[in-house]
Amino acid sequence: MRSPTPAIHALGLAALLALPTAHAEERVQVLTSFSILADMVENVGGEHVEVSALVGPDGDAHMYSPRPTDARALAEADLVVFNGMQFEGWMERLVAASDYAGPLVVTTEGVEAPANADPRDHGHHDEHDAHDHSGHDEHGHDEHDHAKHDHDDDHDHDEHDHGAHDHGDQDPHAWQDLAAGKHYVANIRKGLIEADPDNADAYRANAQRYLNEIEALDDEIRTLIGEIPAATSVITGHASFGHFAHAYGLRFLSLQGLSTSAEPSAADMADLIEVIRSQDVRALFHENMTGPALIEQLAEETGLPVAGTLYADALASEGEADTWLGMMRHNAHTLHDALAEPDHDHDDHDHDHDHDHDHDDHGHDQ
Repeated sequence: MRSPTPAIHALGLAALLALPTAHAEERVQVLTSFSILADMVENVGGEHVEVSALVGPDGDAHMYSPRPTDARALAEADLVVFNGMQFEGWMERLVAASDYAGPLVVTTEGVEAPANADPRDHGHHDEHDAHDHSGHDEHGHDEHDHAKHDHDDDHDHDEHDHGAHDHGDQDPHAWQDLAAGKHYVANIRKGLIEADPDNADAYRANAQRYLNEIEALDDEIRTLIGEIPAATSVITGHASFGHFAHAYGLRFLSLQGLSTSAEPSAADMADLIEVIRSQDVRALFHENMTGPALIEQLAEETGLPVAGTLYADALASEGEADTWLGMMRHNAHTLHDALAEPDHDHDDHDHDHDHDHDHDDHGHDQ
């Protein structure tokens, strides 16, 4: 039997040397609850992560019902990322059903969420004027406790009803405020470092680059929204823009409450039409997460134009709104193009400008 040739020896040696490299390049498997979080994780994780979302682009996390395959996918993940604040009412049951034992990131940890008024007050939901800024220190911590797998064993993973989507009196759509989004980035960075400490420096560098982009876009949005008269009211499908309203100084009214599962009554619709006629409402907006029928009905009965589509709870499958920052930029430009009066006084807007420039405090110990 002939001895292996030097070329074969060289190939074998090359294959052996390649094994540690291939192993070292295995990417962290991250499972997120919905598309906006997936995009954030991809930006912070970069080439070191492989990200999937249970609810993809144009999907409705409010109405989602987990499948048995989701529990298996979660059990196989290295890191699980979700919003918290009861946004995904189904997520806790899914975690309990999956036997997942790895790190959990609750992205809203540290976010101060303005409480909302009763979503049926006066037949519409006011997402700006009714904010209650007290009691913020209690927010988010119950979700974090759930993340430590303190679940009720009686929860049935297969059970699905609209009660699971009750957000209480908090608006969980905190990503609609870019300043709050910085907390999301810091929490994701911390979770990735915990799951993959060998690439901690890369996660820190990616996160800082991302935070700089967020800061720049926040300034751009303030300039755009600053050209819209502060008295302007915006009509959308459901109450998902409370954080945007609080941050940038617009008043949002909605047909539905905090969840897309709630349908307005005939009396609600009549009351909202009266509000539209009595206030400075000049345009209506579709949402990518709600059907167009109700907005089209309002347009027909009030004579107002439908000025475009705003993205609330999910990214677009394609186009400029297929990333979180692209979505935020699209929304600001859509509102500006429909409602702006460039010569009006920017100081009329009643919003908290100071809270957006504090990202240096967002978890830099990690």
